[in-house]
Parts: sequence; C-alpha cells; structure tokens
Amino acid sequence: MAATVPPAVISMLTLFPVRKHAVRLSLLDEPTGHSTHLRATPLGGGIGIWLGIVSTFAAGTLLVVYLEKSPERLTQLPESLLPYLQGAVSRMGQIWGLIASATILFLLGLRDDQKGVSPTVRLAVEFAVAAFVVYGLKFRLTAYIGLPWLTDCLSMVWIVGVINSFNMLDNMDGLSGGVAAIIAATMSVVMLTTPDPGTSQPQLFVAILLLVTFGSITGFLFHNRPPAKIFMGDAGSYLVGFLIAVSMLMATYAGNEVRPHAVLAPLCAMAVPLYDMSTVLWIRLREKRSLFVGDRSHFSHRLVDLGLSRTQAVLTIYLVTITCGLAAILMTHVSLFQAAMVLGIVVCMLLLIVILESTGWRKDKD
Repeated sequence: MAATVPPAVISMLTLFPVRKHAVRLSLLDEPTGHSTHLRATPLGGGIGIWLGIVSTFAAGTLLVVYLEKSPERLTQLPESLLPYLQGAVSRMGQIWGLIASATILFLLGLRDDQKGVSPTVRLAVEFAVAAFVVYGLKFRLTAYIGLPWLTDCLSMVWIVGVINSFNMLDNMDGLSGGVAAIIAATMSVVMLTTPDPGTSQPQLFVAILLLVTFGSITGFLFHNRPPAKIFMGDAGSYLVGFLIAVSMLMATYAGNEVRPHAVLAPLCAMAVPLYDMSTVLWIRLREKRSLFVGDRSHFSHRLVDLGLSRTQAVLTIYLVTITCGLAAILMTHVSLFQAAMVLGIVVCMLLLIVILESTGWRKDKD
C-alpha cells in the first residue's frame, strides 16, 4: 500500500490542473484520420505519472537518508528491516540514475506531444538512454549467452522495443495504461516470490519500482477511463515503457534454483504489447507504408473490426494480458517441462487470436 497509494493520489490530483490548462501547455490532441476519439482531448497524462513516481521516490530517499543519519532511530526499527535499509542506501545512486534517464525520455515525449519530434531524433535519444542504462548503470538481460557484446545489444534493443510497444499500444481509452498496470502488477509478484540468489530475500528493490509505477498509472487511469478526459501521450508511454523494460533487466528470475527457462517470464508478461507492435510493423511493411505514421491497424482496431465495441476490445486485451501475466508468474516457479506447457498455452492463445483476426481480414478482402 505504501508503494502504490501515494503515487496514485499524486498522479490523480496532478492531472486535474493539467487537464484544465492543456491548451496553454500546448497539450491538446486534435482528432485525425486514424484517431478513435471524436473531440479534442488533452494530452499530458505522463506529467501525472512522472510526478507520482518521482515524488514517491524523493520522499523515500529523504526517509532513508534521515534514518541513516540518525542511529538512534535505527534501533527502533525491526531487525528484519535493516538489511533492506542498507540495500536501499547502496542502490540509491542506481535508482536516481534510472529516474534521471526516465526523465529524459519523459521530456522527449513531452516535446513530441507539444510540437513533434522526428523519428530519427526519437530513436537516437532512446538508444542513447538505453546505452547509459546498459553500460553506465550495468543493467543487462539475463540471457545465458556467452557473448557479452551480444547481450548488451539485445538489452538496448529490448529497452527501445518495449518503449515503442507501449507508445504504439496507446490508441484507445485506458488501453496502454491498463496493460502497463497489469504487467507492472504481475511482474511485481514475480519479484516478491522469486528470491535473489545472493541474499535469498525477495527482490524488494525491483518490486517497489514496479509497484510505484503501477500506483502512478492507476492514478492516471482515473482520468483515462472511457470516455477519456486526458491521454497518456508520448511522455507517458515513453516513461512507462522505459521503467517496465529496465525493471525486467534488473531482475533475477531463476531464484536459488537452476531455472534458465525463467528468463522467458518477461516475454510472457510483455506478449500483448510485443504482439501488437510486431503485427503492426508487419502490416505496414506489407502495404509499403511508413513504419512511423500512425494508422488503424493495431490489435485493438482489428478487434473492433471483428465486431467488438471499443470497450469490449480493451477488456479483451486486458484479459489476454492478465493470462500472459499469470503465465509469467508460473514460469519462474516450475520445471522445464512445465514451463514448456505454460509457454505453449501463451503461444496457442496468440495463434487463436491470429486465426480470429485472419477471418476478419478475409471478410474485408471479399
């Protein structure tokens, strides 16, 4: 509760004035040809999400510094909390390096929301921030590959890919934020139930990052539920995508047992955003259109074309994401054979979606 309620409240309250002054802030999204909304709607939901996350970690940092400089206060804490306090102190530089990186992407997205930024600049900044995370903060994929340079490259591609998957998923009320909240919640369960091999304790540091992100997104969703009063915008999708991507790099999935297959947990959790991004890019390539120009070929749009309402399409994607999230939790606690069964369920579910969508495509062609 302490990690989710404060950012949720801060995010929710912040967005009231953002909505009110959206025109003055140049944060207004006018309907275009591929938009699903029919009236001008404020952007800037990312401002609330960012402030909720930064304010919560700032308050936590001040508390940790206060306790560290007051030895008499430490004696009043339960002994079970002392290792976590020491761990927080040791990783303070990393967390603020991470927040600074997230802030750069947030500002990039805010600029994109206001005046637009070219795809080349966007990708250049995203890869630069990803390189800092990999080489500066030392967060990398656990890929069991004996080639460090390849692991580093895959880590950077992962960060940039996840950032853009959430950006592309932000096309209906409550969709990208809701999916991000579900993924953050399920992955926090993974962190709390999978011990760090070095300490045999839950991975509280990563879990708190995910829970604070979850709380802040929840505050935003109060305004973004249909009919949306404000959109997440690029500032929010870049921020959320980055934090979720990096949290998955920071984590250990195998626990105290040898479970190499557990590293597939992030792929299970991220199945829906990655499916949406990959299919949209494939459709645009097939139709020889720009990869960077928005359209109505997203997963949610294709579900609407099958006859679902927008709300039903979003709820369907929520259910698929929850299923994939539960699969991610199981992936870290089962044997190799059982993991193959779990992965098979996820693949079969996605293939079922492809079959249903292909039926709609054939009808359109006829």
